[in-house]
Amino acid sequence: MLFFLLGAATGALALFWLGAKARAQADRLEEEKLVLAQEKQLVVDFMHHMVQALGEGLSRDDLFQRIVHAAILCTGALSACIFEKRADNKMQGVAVEGLFPPHRPLPSQAKTKLTTRARFIEQVLKSEVFDINEGIVGQVARTGVGQLIADAVTDPRIVKHDDPALAVKSVIAAPIRFQDRMIGVLSVANPADGLPFIESDFSLVMSLAEQAGLAVHNLESLRFQIEKRQLDLDLALASSIQQMLLPAAAPRFAGLDVAAQYVPTQKVGGDLYDFFVLGPTRLGIAVADVSGKGIPASLLMATCRTNLQQIALRHESPARVLSEVNRAMAGDVCRGMFISIIYAVIDVAANSVTLARAGHELPLFSRRDPATGEMVSEFVGSEGMAVGMVDPVMFESVIADQTVSFVPGDTLVLYTDGITEATNGEDTEFSGSRLADALRMLRSRGAAEITEGILDHVRRFSGRDHHRDDLTLVTVKRV
Repeated sequence: MLFFLLGAATGALALFWLGAKARAQADRLEEEKLVLAQEKQLVVDFMHHMVQALGEGLSRDDLFQRIVHAAILCTGALSACIFEKRADNKMQGVAVEGLFPPHRPLPSQAKTKLTTRARFIEQVLKSEVFDINEGIVGQVARTGVGQLIADAVTDPRIVKHDDPALAVKSVIAAPIRFQDRMIGVLSVANPADGLPFIESDFSLVMSLAEQAGLAVHNLESLRFQIEKRQLDLDLALASSIQQMLLPAAAPRFAGLDVAAQYVPTQKVGGDLYDFFVLGPTRLGIAVADVSGKGIPASLLMATCRTNLQQIALRHESPARVLSEVNRAMAGDVCRGMFISIIYAVIDVAANSVTLARAGHELPLFSRRDPATGEMVSEFVGSEGMAVGMVDPVMFESVIADQTVSFVPGDTLVLYTDGITEATNGEDTEFSGSRLADALRMLRSRGAAEITEGILDHVRRFSGRDHHRDDLTLVTVKRV
């Protein structure tokens, strides 16, 4: 009987122990679920905080500062700092809150400044630059693996500062990254309750750092989209202005059939053509090519056109006009840039063309050979250097007028190097010889058809509609 009673008591005790253990496990699971729920809510709150920051249009530095502030609120740490990974593989503090301990020992002469401790520590952290192999922060940046140091007092990797306020008791460092790109390290130090950080704190900081990496990436993407949209607007405006600067249509001039086309490789370019009515029988034509592309080239082109319009009306000699343009633009052409120009004056009464060439492509004529009576296509040369390339004395010593006959049936083609240097899939250039062949085949047509026909030859040769350089073509047919 006694044996039976002892056995029953032992069984009851075992059941009680199992029940207590089950209740303890249930309580522990419930506590873990509560901690996870709290962590999840903190991460959600942090994400919301970051979204708000992006919506406010903060700068990158302001976003980093918002991240460290949110990290302190979420973790209960006394201080936090973000170290950014620079392009030279160095680390540098970019945002700090609280008395975050500097990565290196303070210099002795600096310790007297600790009366303004918080501001001074911030300055020290932001001025420190250290190698990616240095310290806990460098290790996290190098490996991409976060670090939890519960007891930092005994850890030899932690810098020991003389000032008790800078003593590191417990620290977490987590990588801020987006995909494979390392952005920096988020580090929090010293829980406010005095207890060491634990695994749940580490998990939370790692989650916050992950969301911080996403926030930085989104900010950069947002900035890029804003800048791109603004650039697109600027380019559209510049393109509209450039189109306004070019002649709206080729002039109607007795004895001449004139056509022109300009195809920029970007929204704005550096090619220019213009016409100047110099009298009842004289028409001036200019074609120019500014080195480079985009807005700088278009601005220089606009300045060149303004000078040409003012100077062309004052001189009969094309060489004199270009010499004056070169002098007028001496202070406008930046180093490394230049403008090639050809300026021709057609006199229908004299049946002639007088032209000057400032480093530009050779003009192409189609006319009847007096010796054979056959129509031929040929280039006419003259000397000259590009505007803005040399000083006025040297420029004027080289440039010269060239006068040739221009009678009914003749055709003149002026163009930029985008025509002759257009390439095909084998990187072969269209060349001047193909341009001459195209004019030879098209010479019986009107100026507009010749212009479009040459451009069509270039497109078919290159196999593309988009070219590396601007295309400008002016065709003048003597009728």
